[in-house]
Amino acid sequence: MSTFVLLTLTGLGLAALYFLVASGLALVFGLADVLNFAHGLFLSVGAYGTWWASGNLPGAGPSGWGFVLAVIFGVVCGTAVAALVELVLIRPLYSRTIEQVLVTVGLSLAGVALLQASWGADPRTYPRPQWTQELTEVAGARVPNDRFLLIGAAAIVLTGLLAFLKYTRIGLVIRAGVEDRSMVTALGIDVRRAFTLVFAIGGAAAALAGALGGVYAGSISPTGGSSLLIFGFIVVVIGGMGSVVGAAYAAVAVGLLQQFVNYTSPGLGDICVVALLAIVLLVRPQGITGKVATS
Repeated sequence: MSTFVLLTLTGLGLAALYFLVASGLALVFGLADVLNFAHGLFLSVGAYGTWWASGNLPGAGPSGWGFVLAVIFGVVCGTAVAALVELVLIRPLYSRTIEQVLVTVGLSLAGVALLQASWGADPRTYPRPQWTQELTEVAGARVPNDRFLLIGAAAIVLTGLLAFLKYTRIGLVIRAGVEDRSMVTALGIDVRRAFTLVFAIGGAAAALAGALGGVYAGSISPTGGSSLLIFGFIVVVIGGMGSVVGAAYAAVAVGLLQQFVNYTSPGLGDICVVALLAIVLLVRPQGITGKVATS
């Protein structure tokens, strides 16, 4: 029983990390219709920003509120980079899908090279609060505290995103702009600013994933964002392109499947995740919560 509880909670912690990565992807694609391959760069910026702040920003550090301050700094950095990317590179390319893919892939590669040039290619030890390295006993299972941190963060992000889109004026403007951008513009509303905000929110979610992913892994590297981005895309496709709720469902399925299978056969979990993706694409290509296209 304790083994089942341990695998379930650690699997949910991994699922929470995947959701934090995928939520920004789903939001940007669903509302701005942009397939952003540079999303991993925002994640890496958040991780390195938090790492840098822990050692250099006054008041920041690996303990107490100092770590919270470091994470906030990393998230702000990721948010700023995401907004800048939308303003400079993506805004001129709306409705030009091929160019979007080429630009974001190129930016992703350039971002990794820039991080390597700045801090080297070797992994850096990540400053983790002491309590995240401790264990909490649940039903006989000793679970690392960092899993609870990830689960809590993912729950807050999911609730916040859904509330923002449903209950705020800017959220309603964004949703209306997706349905009919020309009509919303004719009403005197600047949809471009709303889409910049979408990118900024997506970047913030990715940067948070990078900051907390460092706590999960214990180290960061320039290619870490690209590695997590792969699973982020898998989660988005399984959940339904553009669906934040679908991404949450898919993240849970992927995280639990990977954790349980890896327990029985180490390394086989990744293969099973890819197999699940293939099955979904064959049986339900629109994803778990996606709608069937009609002519």
